[in-house]
Amino acid sequence: MLHVVERPGLEPSRFGFIVTKSVGNAVVRNLVRRRLRAASRDALPLIPTGADVVMRALPGSDQVPWVTLHAEIVRGLDRSVARR
Repeated sequence: MLHVVERPGLEPSRFGFIVTKSVGNAVVRNLVRRRLRAASRDALPLIPTGADVVMRALPGSDQVPWVTLHAEIVRGLDRSVARR
């Protein structure tokens, strides 16, 4: 799940990640968080300055291949930014 909220001003964009225990144990949750962070870093040029992006990992996120995860994040950010 992905949510984007634009803030007024020229502050840098921020990302937040929600990875609950339903995703897995601590090792799995940290792996998912690192993967989300890496994909977000690649997609940073797609979002406007000053946006807050929150991603919530769903159970099974650790089983998704990197290519699929990256493509879904980019597609979600494109849709969110296009609506604004």
